[in-house]
Amino acid sequence: MHSFKELINVFSAHFAHRHFPESPATLYDPGEYFLALGGKRVRPIMCLMGNELFDEIHPDAYHVANAIELFHNFTLIHDDIMDAAPLRRGMETVHKKYGESTALLTGDVMMIQSYEYLNKIHTNHIHAILQLFNRTAKEVCEGQQLDMDFEKQSHVSLDEYIEMISLKTSVLLAASLEMGAILGGASAGNRDHLYAFGKNLGIAFQIQDDYLDAFGDPEKFGKDVGGDIRQNKKTFLLLHALEVATAEQKANLLQMMQDNPADKVEKVLTIFKACNVDDWAKSLKEKYLQTALQHLEDIAVVSTRKKPLIELADFLIQRDY
Repeated sequence: MHSFKELINVFSAHFAHRHFPESPATLYDPGEYFLALGGKRVRPIMCLMGNELFDEIHPDAYHVANAIELFHNFTLIHDDIMDAAPLRRGMETVHKKYGESTALLTGDVMMIQSYEYLNKIHTNHIHAILQLFNRTAKEVCEGQQLDMDFEKQSHVSLDEYIEMISLKTSVLLAASLEMGAILGGASAGNRDHLYAFGKNLGIAFQIQDDYLDAFGDPEKFGKDVGGDIRQNKKTFLLLHALEVATAEQKANLLQMMQDNPADKVEKVLTIFKACNVDDWAKSLKEKYLQTALQHLEDIAVVSTRKKPLIELADFLIQRDY
């Protein structure tokens, strides 16, 4: 068994090679540039963890992990275009550095390359993995579309937002674990519990992300707080505040979203605190985290094999605020 941190090193060493042909360099070098920006590689590592929960890591798990990481990066390249984002991990985004047309093609070819890795699977599990991979790929696109739709909607319910987050973020985490479990020979029941663990953990992580953007310590968080508020993003916090606020508070929030005053972040946070949004978000995050951990508990393998997944939860979910 490997610890979560050991698997980070194992996968990073495995992934550190060129993934695209040399020519045409104008198409493939932007992809190599983007992959070199790094990232936590959490999703492919979750695939290895899902495999090792039930058996020794199968060689095919590395092909699936590569496919997952390339697919995830494809979504980031296209998301950056849609968001007109100038930076990713402190560096120029692909569309900013190479132009939008090249960025579109680079994302496309990255997704195609992910299927090249899936095509290397030698076991009889390939159909189950392809079915799950394709379903998840469509769901991620659905989540991104809903996210864009919500920007134009005046009202979004909390349930609608959770569904969007589940599709955009959580299902890929959950599927990464389950694809590894398929290679490990897991039963359908164990696979379902592992998928639910990943999905609920992903939702808890997003609640935490929304919370930290509003209430986090800038030095710990690594960026200025209040970015979501400045951009009028419909986060867990804003949606709950609009549900529980007094008529006057709600009117003030909506007015500030329209006028964007200079002291908007400070004023919105005052209303959030008056509505106890901070405490509510902490308890909601804890609810999803505990649901995730219960599904992990219900998986029928010896508890020592689950330790790396508990490490993963601790890594993703902070409890010191």
